[in-house]
Amino acid sequence: MRYLGIDWGEKRWGLSYGDEIGIATPLEAIVNPELEEKWVCLTQLVEQRRIESFVVGYPLNMDGSVGFKAKEVDQFITQLELQCPSLPIHRVDERLTSHTAGLSWTAKQKRQKRKSGKLDSSSAAIILQDYLDQLNLCGDGALDMDEEEYGSLG
Repeated sequence: MRYLGIDWGEKRWGLSYGDEIGIATPLEAIVNPELEEKWVCLTQLVEQRRIESFVVGYPLNMDGSVGFKAKEVDQFITQLELQCPSLPIHRVDERLTSHTAGLSWTAKQKRQKRKSGKLDSSSAAIILQDYLDQLNLCGDGALDMDEEEYGSLG
C-alpha cells in the first residue's frame, strides 16, 4: 500500500510518503499560493507515486475536542474526496507534530523551514509514521478516526 501523508495548512501543504516498508519520508511541500495549482501538484503526485491511500493530520484541540482548525481540515478532506474519489482518507490526531518536528532546530531554522514547507513536510512524516506504526501494531485501519468518533468530540 502506498500512502501520502498530508499536513494541511492554509499556506502550505506538508507531504510525506510511506509504503509497506513502514517508513514515512518527507516530500517537498506544496507552497504554491494559488489553490488550483496546489490541487494540480497534489493530483500529479498521486499519479506519479501511485498513491493508494491518504493519511491526513487532524488538528484536535489539546482537550481532544474538534475546533476551528479541524473543521478547516474537514473542508480540505471534502475537496480531497472530490479530487480523488476512489482513494481512502484516514484522519490521524496531529497534536504537537509541528512542535515535535522542529525540536532540533533553532528559531531561525524553524522560520526558514516553515517558509520553505520543510517543517510542514516533517510534520506530515510524523503523522504518517504514527499511522504506519499503529498499522504494524494493530492491523490495517485500526486507528482511523471515523465520522462517529471525531464528530462526537465537538
